[in-house]
Amino acid sequence: MTDRSFLDWPFLERGHKDWALALDDWAAGALGAVDHGDIDIACRTLVRALGDDGWLLPTAVDPDDPAALDVRTLCLTRETLARHDGLADFVFAMQGLGTGALSLFGTSAQQAAWLPLTRTGRAIAGFALTEPQSGSDVANSTMTARCDGDAYVLDGEKTWISNGGIADVYSVFARTGEAPGAKGLSAFVVPANTPGLEIVERLETIAPHPLARLRFDGCRVPADAMIGQPGQGFRIAMSVLDVFRTTVAAAALGFARRALAETLVRVQARQVQGAPLADLQMVQAHLAEMALRVDASALLVYRAAWAKDMGAPRVTREAAMAKLYATDEAQKVIDAAVQLHGGDGVRAGAVVERLYREIRALRIYEGASDVQKVIIARSVLAGAQL
Repeated sequence: MTDRSFLDWPFLERGHKDWALALDDWAAGALGAVDHGDIDIACRTLVRALGDDGWLLPTAVDPDDPAALDVRTLCLTRETLARHDGLADFVFAMQGLGTGALSLFGTSAQQAAWLPLTRTGRAIAGFALTEPQSGSDVANSTMTARCDGDAYVLDGEKTWISNGGIADVYSVFARTGEAPGAKGLSAFVVPANTPGLEIVERLETIAPHPLARLRFDGCRVPADAMIGQPGQGFRIAMSVLDVFRTTVAAAALGFARRALAETLVRVQARQVQGAPLADLQMVQAHLAEMALRVDASALLVYRAAWAKDMGAPRVTREAAMAKLYATDEAQKVIDAAVQLHGGDGVRAGAVVERLYREIRALRIYEGASDVQKVIIARSVLAGAQL
């Protein structure tokens, strides 16, 4: 049984606890039936299942009642889904990240066109920010969006785009040139069937997900496809990441909780010299460290989510701390789980082997661990200026 005592922490309200418990029950019954043999089909199946049963509703604002995104619900959902099925967590996360710009900055018309579809699983969303030569260095993006009468023409490439190849709509960031660097980017909503948008490469990773390289070649979108104002693209992207970076930490926490739960079962059932593995003090030391890392991560995750939900305009520092610590520590928890499972820990298809492959990417996407250290350090220095 996974520890649920954190649901009573003061960061969370009764509605959050009820949501998490209900989702946990649903996931235990619904996710095991999804075949992961074909990743594209599996993702579409999961999006539809989550949408049909209402679990995608928190991923975007309701156009008819646009209250703010509830980051604690997003985090609880990602943690719960990650504990059950990493691919389910992925599709939930991308529905939110892919429409985050529309939720935070979209016009009522843009929101009405897409959010009812993505929130119910009838459309799949993608977030097209990363470029081949500018991964974490968003300010140096080179893809262009040239104004041409009542339209913009997009040219360039994006890569490592989640849901690339299966998305119905992308939030795309391109240089419109109002100023150098970060101040010259803008954001656009681009349907996947827009002429000039091409999937040129599907990318395979150690934990299979739908990822692709996208090419925009004379891709023409109407002027009202712009999200927010010209030159606001960097601000929009960072605002979206301010919300969803914390949820990456929550997913890592879900992976770590599952690894700890699997390990507790293993060490109590496995016999060594006539006694459970759990009786060995060295094993107990590993378990203590794993539990400590899980709880410390949870405190950072739900502090950041709570701060955002309480109205903090930016939680850049809190989100960076949560993502850095939770993803790095989850890697250690899962590594310990593999070690304590022995040979079974590296058997293809074993739960902890799958977790070992799943966790690694979380320390890279939406800002690699070293980038989070820079963010945190700059925040600390800014607060300590003489």
